[in-house]
Amino acid sequence: MDGTCRDKIRAGQSVLIVLKKDQRSGKLTSGIVKDILTKSPTHPHGIKVRLESGEIGRVKQVISMGKRLEIDE
Repeated sequence: MDGTCRDKIRAGQSVLIVLKKDQRSGKLTSGIVKDILTKSPTHPHGIKVRLESGEIGRVKQVISMGKRLEIDE
């Protein structure tokens, strides 16, 4: 599931985000949502969130339970 709709993202969910510094490369960072920072219901580049680790970025994918996590590095 993509991360462009705010109502699909909840605190405590596992997500893949792209950090501001990684926007050019598209490198994804995994984590657990702590706070949803985007106020609008949708955003074309992804909803901005703060992870429990403190990192802030835009959600590119919501990880479903049982789905294998694959990140290219």
